[in-house]
Amino acid sequence: MSGLVFRRARQSDVAAVVAMLADDPLGARREVVSDPPAEAYMAAFDAIERDPNQLLAVAECEGVVVGCLQISFLPGLSRQGQWRGQIESVRIAADLRGQGLGARFIQWAVDQCRNKGCGTVQLTTDRSRADAHRFYERLGFVASHVGMKLGL
Repeated sequence: MSGLVFRRARQSDVAAVVAMLADDPLGARREVVSDPPAEAYMAAFDAIERDPNQLLAVAECEGVVVGCLQISFLPGLSRQGQWRGQIESVRIAADLRGQGLGARFIQWAVDQCRNKGCGTVQLTTDRSRADAHRFYERLGFVASHVGMKLGL
């Protein structure tokens, strides 16, 4: 895929990121696509930009945003003070899935975690996303923990 770059997202990318987050059955129920993006999305983007332990990234091909993910760099006392990288909100444009872009983007994200000094990279994926489970397992991720959430 020529002209592909992975980079920090810009404010002008927010609409494209939200559209990708909404482009699946789960996201369609949680996200609101509008132009311009809702103020809540812009406020979240601003908070992410101000936090040095957050990285909202996009994959761009020939000037078009075709993927997104967010990395949270988490300090912790466990494992002798080891930092962890938490990857979330991974999406690839529907028409480009299955071409290796997702694997390249995740490897780039893992490299960002390594460069930040993280000793572990973790992610969660919804139980219903069987294809995503197989994808992450092919990349070496292991389903080692049970994740839980509490909606507020």
